[in-house]
Amino acid sequence: MLTTFYILSAITLATAFLTILSKNPIHSAIYLVLCFFSIAGHYLMFNAQFLAIVHIIVYSGAIMILMLFTIMLMNLNKEDEKNKSMLTRVAAAVSFCLVAFVLLATFIKAQPAFLEYKNSGQDYQSIKVLGQVLLNEYMVPFEFASVLLLVSMIGAVLLSKKEHINN
Repeated sequence: MLTTFYILSAITLATAFLTILSKNPIHSAIYLVLCFFSIAGHYLMFNAQFLAIVHIIVYSGAIMILMLFTIMLMNLNKEDEKNKSMLTRVAAAVSFCLVAFVLLATFIKAQPAFLEYKNSGQDYQSIKVLGQVLLNEYMVPFEFASVLLLVSMIGAVLLSKKEHINN
C-alpha cells in the first residue's frame, strides 16, 4: 500500500513538472491528463471511489477537452508569437514573485481550526448525502464555479476570434 502511494506520488510530481516544462502545449495537456489520472489513483487509495470517478470524468474528460479546444483555437505558433520586451518579462517575474510571497505568507500564517468532531453516523461517501451537501450548504460556491467556467469559455471564444481586414 505504501509503495503504491510512493509510485502514484512520483507519477503525479513528474507529470506535473513535465506539464510546466513542456514547450509543446499539446504535450503539456497530455501530461496534465496523466497527472489527473494519478491523482484519481490517490482518491482510490483513500477509498473514495465516487470522487475518483468524478475527478476522471470532470477533469480528465471535460476540462481537458476544453483546454485542448482552446489551445487549438488559439493556434499557438512561434512564428506568430511576438517577442516580449524586457519590461514585460520583468513585470511578469515581479508579479509572480509577489503572488508567490502572498501565498507563502498565507500558508505560514494559517492556523488549523480545531473544532470538536461530531460523529453524525452518516456515510459521506454516498451520492445522496454528497448531493444534499453540495446543493444546500455549498450552493453559492457551486454556482460561482459554473459562472467561472462560462466566463472562461466566452473568453476562449473571444480570444480565438480573428479580425477581418478590409482591403
